[in-house]
Order: sequence, then structure tokens, then C-alpha cells
Amino acid sequence: MRSAFALIAGLLFGLGLVFGGMTQPAVVLGFLDVAGAWNPQLLFVMAGAVATTAIGYRLLLRRKRPLLEKTFHIPPTRQVDMRLIGGAAVFGIGWGLVGYCPGPALASLAGLSPSTLLFVAAMALGWWLGARLPASRS
Repeated sequence: MRSAFALIAGLLFGLGLVFGGMTQPAVVLGFLDVAGAWNPQLLFVMAGAVATTAIGYRLLLRRKRPLLEKTFHIPPTRQVDMRLIGGAAVFGIGWGLVGYCPGPALASLAGLSPSTLLFVAAMALGWWLGARLPASRS
């Protein structure tokens, strides 16, 4: 049952990325080019995502437990450390350079574009390396 819900959620997320223009690096780079030919299209996509998430979390966290799990999986800390800052910086730099972030990149794999394949390979390498970095000490 969980696998079926995960598949449906993944398909809906992927379709949302496609319809929102997030799988088109030119659209993303146009949005990030605030000093040049700025394209505000993704502002509406992001506003919709933030509003949906804010409302969804408020409703879901009123429940005692999720539908298909025993407990909610909420990060145990809100600490901002160098790992978090470094990861956010690498994410932002990658997004700004090529116009992809992880979700849209994976959704774009079906097109078999060499640049997308290279990006996803580099992203997987980054995940692999990041998992091997020592955890920060509190």
C-alpha cells in the first residue's frame, strides 16, 4: 500500500514539476536572472508550493500519526551548522549554474539529455560524498 501511495505521490510531483516549468532549465535560469531578463513565471509555482506545504503541514500535524507510518519523521534538531550551510550553498550554486535541482533533474531523465545525465551523475556523486562527511559536533 505504501509503495502505491509513493508511486502516486511521485507521479503527481513529477507532473507538477513539468507543468510548472521546473524541468526546463531555461525557465529556471530566467527566473534566477533578476538583474537581466527576469522571468517571474516560477514565482507563482513557488508561491503555490509554499502555500500548499504550509497548509498541508498544519493539517497533517494535527493527526496523532501519519496514515501509513507509526510516527512522523521530523528532524530532531533545528540547528544550523556548516554541513547545512555548505549543502545549501552547493544546492544553490548547482541550481544557478545549470537550472536544475534534484526533483526536476530526476523528472527530466526520461529525455535522456546528455547534460541532464551528467548533472544527475554529479548529483549522485555529491550525495555519496556528503554521506561520508563527518557529522558536526554539537
